[in-house]
Amino acid sequence: MSDQSGLTRRDFVRTTTAMAAAAALAPGAFADEDPPPLKVGLIGCGGRGTGAAEDCMKAGPNVHLVAMGDLFPDRLKSSKDYLAGKKHNGFKVEEGRCHVGFDAYKRVIDSDVDLVLLTTPPGFRPLHVETAVDAGKHVFMEKPVAVDPPGVRRILAAGEKAKGKNLGIISGTQYRHHEKFLQTIDRVEEGAIGEVMAGRAYYNVGGAWHRGRKDDWSEMEYQLRNWYYFTWLSGDHFVEQHIHTIDVTDWVMGSHPVKAVAVGGRLVRTDKKFGNIYDHFAVDYEYPDGKHVMSMARHFPGAAQHVGAHFQGTKGTAAPYTGVIEGENAWTYTGGKNIGHAYRQEHKDLIDSIRAGTPLNMTKQVAESTMTAIMGREAAYTGEVVEWDKIMASDLTLMKDDIAFGPADMRPVPLPGQKR
Repeated sequence: MSDQSGLTRRDFVRTTTAMAAAAALAPGAFADEDPPPLKVGLIGCGGRGTGAAEDCMKAGPNVHLVAMGDLFPDRLKSSKDYLAGKKHNGFKVEEGRCHVGFDAYKRVIDSDVDLVLLTTPPGFRPLHVETAVDAGKHVFMEKPVAVDPPGVRRILAAGEKAKGKNLGIISGTQYRHHEKFLQTIDRVEEGAIGEVMAGRAYYNVGGAWHRGRKDDWSEMEYQLRNWYYFTWLSGDHFVEQHIHTIDVTDWVMGSHPVKAVAVGGRLVRTDKKFGNIYDHFAVDYEYPDGKHVMSMARHFPGAAQHVGAHFQGTKGTAAPYTGVIEGENAWTYTGGKNIGHAYRQEHKDLIDSIRAGTPLNMTKQVAESTMTAIMGREAAYTGEVVEWDKIMASDLTLMKDDIAFGPADMRPVPLPGQKR
């Protein structure tokens, strides 16, 4: 365990389980006392952030939420009121520790918190992760972790710096903390379906929320409150949402892809209120050794829906979402845990690793999955064949500088074949 650079959740669980079993043999190994308090700060008080804070407080003893920050006072208040109403004994946010505005993230990070939950729109993630690591804080960061290649590179650099400081970083890619996925993919890696040759991945759903527009909102406020529909903030739904399935694809294939070709556009969500993102994508990812995965995502209300991934091997098939392997080594997951438990498990894994002195650092996995999604998006946006090495080195920057309330431009909806 001296080299934490490659420590994964699976490695950590196996090691700490063995350590706990050995410690149980020693007299007085487990005292009745709870561990020292772990102080947590929440940055980004929307629905996902509020849920993350609740899951984090329930993930272990003496986990205390002590500070909150958001751009908007009404979002912070609704989150604070909800969490206080749950009457969880880990909620210890005093009025003076609620911060609002563009610098709210700094004030939370600069406080005495040990761990920060970063759940703002993804465009802000690189800045917030860098600031947290520089301040010596452990990090839970929601997925995706960037919206453009420079942002991904910043996340990777911050992850390396965190290793040197013995800081934990995990992301909201919860399938990596679900036993159904872990056990299924364990078997795939052990050869249950032979050599993995190809796959297909889906995130076909009805749509997402929209918060409308109020007369007293500036254009910038409108975009920030409806961030999902603006690529500079969300990365598009292919990056923001489909990353879950893309992360599973990279995990099973054992690599990131080397190139991508894609189609996409707007067929259903054509109203101006839906910003500049697409409503459908289909990407052909080429992985090493000429292996391919077809990856599809769409937001079509009323159409057939399916979220999942399926992989073909030389000896059978695997479907991690259902926990089924078919072929000569047929197997079905029978653990009974649904996807929901993984939202809390990801926090438990991080907290347990911090308290064990071996903090998890899963930055590389989610950074590469984010870049895989960005590569697919850019292949659809441009109509070009996009190669991994070129997109990783690209200076394509979507995140805006000097953000302030007031007027804001909106990039046009991308048209394939036109200069990006």
